[in-house]
Amino acid sequence: MLLGTWNLENLFLPGGPSGPKDKAAYETKLAALAAVITELHPTLLGVQEVGDPAALRDLVEMVGGDWHTALSSHPDGREIRVGFISRVPLRVLADTTAFPPKLRAVQVDDTGGETREAGRGFLAVEAGSLRVAVCHLKSKLLTYPGDRFQPRDEGERARFGAYALYRRAAEATALRALADELLAGEGQERDVAVLGDLNDEVQAATTQILLGPPGSEIGTPGFENPDKGDAARLWNIAPLIPAEQRFSRINSGRRELIDHVLLSHRLVHRVTEAGTGLPGVDAPHLPSIGADPAERRGEPGSDHAPVWVRVS
Repeated sequence: MLLGTWNLENLFLPGGPSGPKDKAAYETKLAALAAVITELHPTLLGVQEVGDPAALRDLVEMVGGDWHTALSSHPDGREIRVGFISRVPLRVLADTTAFPPKLRAVQVDDTGGETREAGRGFLAVEAGSLRVAVCHLKSKLLTYPGDRFQPRDEGERARFGAYALYRRAAEATALRALADELLAGEGQERDVAVLGDLNDEVQAATTQILLGPPGSEIGTPGFENPDKGDAARLWNIAPLIPAEQRFSRINSGRRELIDHVLLSHRLVHRVTEAGTGLPGVDAPHLPSIGADPAERRGEPGSDHAPVWVRVS
């Protein structure tokens, strides 16, 4: 089984404010995405930035074969959402934006505005014996009042960076609560995965929230020694990705791994291979993106590489 996650970057029908300008550009984008999915040949792929559900249908039709899809009913203000494409039937277990009951609202702007829910839904499905949740956490790319991508001064940059971090940490906490439901304290017996665009790197505090009890990291002596924490832990498969492939986006010329696959104890001990991009390719070929995501409107393919793991 190959399990993965991929941010499809603005998968919209042509003509809208975030989609390709015309049908030709749209079909070029679909063809580039479909070629990757065909070669990747996933059993189940979590996807992000699906704008129009019809565009996802067009994509899987171009890939060809029998696919099952599921999409969150909670898009953000730009109408992008998470979902799955799968070669096996899917049953939706949860589709939620809710913060855990004890987590207070977080500040989101200079006016004192607050939010009590994630900006995009978390979608959890059952695919055979696998339970998996997909997410797209708050971006590090900042937007300022008036839809500006540049701050008026460094004070504004710092404040809005903090607001984004508050939201991403709260969303990671909500996602961890969903992972707890999927694991149900039985990580040694259950096939559970949490995956998606976390918008931060492996050692970031927000990413670390998702792991659960500390200890037993991949590559440490504790990994092979079971303990009580294994029932609730998730393991990030990043250390299993070859070093030259360990990135999923290039931000202003800097390689970063911000898309992740986390597995339960039962799954992580059956991993045979992990990577980014396509199997057998040394490293993904990606464009370098800047602070204004609108600059790539209509570009083919995606500015992210898929991140995947093969499990026996």
